[in-house]
Amino acid sequence: MAYGLGASVVIIGALFKILHWEFGPLTGGLLLAVGLITEALIFAISAFEPVDDEYDWSLVYPELAGGQSSGKNAAKEAKEAEGLLSRKLDELLKEANIDAELMTSLGDSIRNFEGAAKGIAPSVDAIETTKKYSEEMAQAAAQMESLNSLYKVQLESASRQASINEEVVQNAGALKDQMESLASNLSSLNGVYGGMLSAMSRN
Repeated sequence: MAYGLGASVVIIGALFKILHWEFGPLTGGLLLAVGLITEALIFAISAFEPVDDEYDWSLVYPELAGGQSSGKNAAKEAKEAEGLLSRKLDELLKEANIDAELMTSLGDSIRNFEGAAKGIAPSVDAIETTKKYSEEMAQAAAQMESLNSLYKVQLESASRQASINEEVVQNAGALKDQMESLASNLSSLNGVYGGMLSAMSRN
């Protein structure tokens, strides 16, 4: 508690000092000085605190005695654990009615299953190949449909262009007829104007 209180005073004093806060006589320098003095006193007193007793863990764990473990004890314990595990496994096998004949049958079943799995593998490959071929055919059909749509659009565009060209030719023919009629009218008008001018000049 003393360490915590002293440290809190130092932190508050540093905060007042950095931000230049002042509350009456309380300034950053004063609080910082008080906090540091308090910390110094606390650390001086803590130098005289008694040292905690060290526990002899070798009494609980004999392997820690001398920093080395006993090889004989470790080997003995490992052997005992192995024997206990073996007995436990034998008991479980007896309770489950698992004997050598059942294990042999299980091995034969596993080998038969492996052979069947090897026989199934080509069929699986054939199915995968058929599936891939079907996907490629579907993609090709979609592409052909797109090409047909594009060809249809181009055919319609060519038909419209031919119709437009035909209309242009017809309009050109009508324009030619109108120009010829206009030329004929202009020639007639020239003749009329020429007659009028001749008559005016004789008068």
